[in-house]
Amino acid sequence: MTTISKTEHRDADASGKPGRDCPLCPRLKAFRKEWRRREPEWFNAPVASFGPRSARLLIVGLAPGLRGANRTGRPFTGDFAGGLLYDTLKRFGFARGSYLASADDGLTLVDARITNAVRCVPPENKPTPAEVKTCRSFLQATIVEMRNLRAIVTLGRISHDSTLAALNQRRSAAPFGHGASHEIGRLRIFASYHCSRYNTSTGVLTPKMFEDVFAAARAFLGD
Repeated sequence: MTTISKTEHRDADASGKPGRDCPLCPRLKAFRKEWRRREPEWFNAPVASFGPRSARLLIVGLAPGLRGANRTGRPFTGDFAGGLLYDTLKRFGFARGSYLASADDGLTLVDARITNAVRCVPPENKPTPAEVKTCRSFLQATIVEMRNLRAIVTLGRISHDSTLAALNQRRSAAPFGHGASHEIGRLRIFASYHCSRYNTSTGVLTPKMFEDVFAAARAFLGD
């Protein structure tokens, strides 16, 4: 694994996270600015990771949803994908409390943390390869600061490939495929299709398929 240098991103705060007005991706900056104008009460900023740094499990999504995390300020909170993800985490003991689609609902994560490959909401939920690459150092910093990390669940091919790059691994070292798992050093990577409304409504991903991934992660980590 790698770390980011103090000079690699001058627009990151002292903890290696993007600042509220991070300018590194001009298209995302402009989109964020437009939605601050439209919805000044929304979060409309880079969304921080959710959950304890001491966790053994990290879940890596793609990017904040426009009316989900970009609105609420918490990953996978306020949209369809969050309902499926948090219900599944609760089922396998990685979360407790009630998920009410709000950042102040009191839900907590247990031995798990959630982040995104891209911290800012992209137009049409589609970050460009350059934006994914630019934001990767923040993903690297998240991984590095999790000293107890043992397992990573990647949601979708883009987040999977960016996670591999953050770990300085080639895609061939751990090819993406739903339900696949790979060992990379001390880590085990579990791959899943993204829990988006599109994937579930089209049958690409069923709740059972999604649960099977987290069942495997739980079995690997133990109680």
